[in-house]
Amino acid sequence: MRPLLPRQSAVDRGPDHVEFESRLTDELASMIAAARRRALRDGDRQIDTAHLLHTLLESDPDVRALFDGPQVARLLGYLVQRSIGYGLRWQIGVEDAGVVPGAPGTHGWSPVAARAMSQAHDRAVRRGERSAHGVDLLAALVAAPGSRAVEVLGTVGVDVGVVARRAVRTDDGS
Repeated sequence: MRPLLPRQSAVDRGPDHVEFESRLTDELASMIAAARRRALRDGDRQIDTAHLLHTLLESDPDVRALFDGPQVARLLGYLVQRSIGYGLRWQIGVEDAGVVPGAPGTHGWSPVAARAMSQAHDRAVRRGERSAHGVDLLAALVAAPGSRAVEVLGTVGVDVGVVARRAVRTDDGS
């Protein structure tokens, strides 16, 4: 039986046709695999930004460090609730916040999640690195207004602007 969420290229069209996984650290590639399994287990058609956020929070101590301690527990609690049923309302449609109508989709990824993955890689390249890290992906997720990740953060009372500024400071080395 073929998996519902096969490994797919990050961008259907583009200059390099490089898969996400080839542009990630081993740790982040492992997190993406976990997000893929979570989406499949949850019955979601695509990996969305909330799946990515959930996996980052569970797996990456550098990402967790960007949040205030109690926020991580609240976020994980909320995301677990989503995975056991709350997500049903999100299964109805595709996460497409801010996507240009008619933009090519990526099978197995919401348009916003695919764009965040590409932006995470771009952020790492600007820093002079070849591969994206979890904080790069978090920075891209919090920069996507209207995404499911931003919705989750807002629901539990996380100030997305504060997290974004903290992620930028890690990029500056501050």
